[in-house]
Amino acid sequence: MSLYIPKNYRPQLASETMEEAIKMLKSVFQEELSRQLNLRRVTAPLFVLAGTGINDDLNGVERPVAFSVRCMGDRKAEVIQSLAKWKRMKLGTYGIPANYGLYTDMNAIRGDEDLDNFHSLYVDQWDWEQTITEEDRNLNFLKDTVRKIYEAIKNMELRVYESYSHIYPILPKEITFLHSEDLMNEYPQLTPRERENKAVKKFKAIFIIGIGGTLPDGKIHDGRAPDYDDWSTPTSDGHKGLNGDIIFWNPVMDSAIEISSMGIRVDREILLSQLKIRGCEERVKLDFHRSLLEGALPLSIGGGIGQSRLCMFLLRTAHIGEVQSSIWPEEMIETCRKHNIYLK
Repeated sequence: MSLYIPKNYRPQLASETMEEAIKMLKSVFQEELSRQLNLRRVTAPLFVLAGTGINDDLNGVERPVAFSVRCMGDRKAEVIQSLAKWKRMKLGTYGIPANYGLYTDMNAIRGDEDLDNFHSLYVDQWDWEQTITEEDRNLNFLKDTVRKIYEAIKNMELRVYESYSHIYPILPKEITFLHSEDLMNEYPQLTPRERENKAVKKFKAIFIIGIGGTLPDGKIHDGRAPDYDDWSTPTSDGHKGLNGDIIFWNPVMDSAIEISSMGIRVDREILLSQLKIRGCEERVKLDFHRSLLEGALPLSIGGGIGQSRLCMFLLRTAHIGEVQSSIWPEEMIETCRKHNIYLK
């Protein structure tokens, strides 16, 4: 069990007020996000059939929760781990034009998750995807999209302050863009997580570009599947990668908190290249991958924004279990209770 206890922690809101704040935040933010990115809401699946390539394998080691469907000849279904591929398919199904997109509530179960202040077995995100053109597949477009999302979060932070005047806004005016390779060069002796903490403590809000590709030291900053985010395209700044993470400095936890993972998605060429890099070339036979290779899917950009993570940050809680219901080790529940952290 990994658990951090802030010194002299006290919740900013009483339990009943916390529930009201969560409801307000989730309702208002999705409207703000939709306005910034021209998105419309759609309903998402909780599970998909195995063997189609639609479900994501994340870092390649997480085991999806699965079950057999009796009325379909015991075909195996999997609880989704991410909707990255499903959303792109829906853009094509609905014929959504460039600069418009969709968003949905993603609910997932990740049974292999290591539980701590930021991680739960239950994952809830605003998953979004936007159709783009070939000309949009560049670093400037990625940064412009990040800025729009950051503006939506800053507007939400102000809304929280207007409703609960003792919770002051802390985000800087602008988000800072950094590349994982630059962080490696600046802090070669540190781990990727330690580099993130160093950088975000200085700038308070950062977007780290290039997550998943091999760095000059032969390692990767963090794992990414090879078949949705583009982490290998060379860019105008001499680096590689058209994806990244939005990370804030969390003063309650005295550490970084990742709010979103997002990026421009692979095209046909990059899909084949990244599958080869990861040794996953057999995936070209799967439904999703065949559709992409045959040109049946639109170019897109997309990502996920953690609902409970954002609530945790904006409402200044010390544990994700204060803003969502899940299951936790008894030892964690008791330790938290002794320090005024009450898990749902």
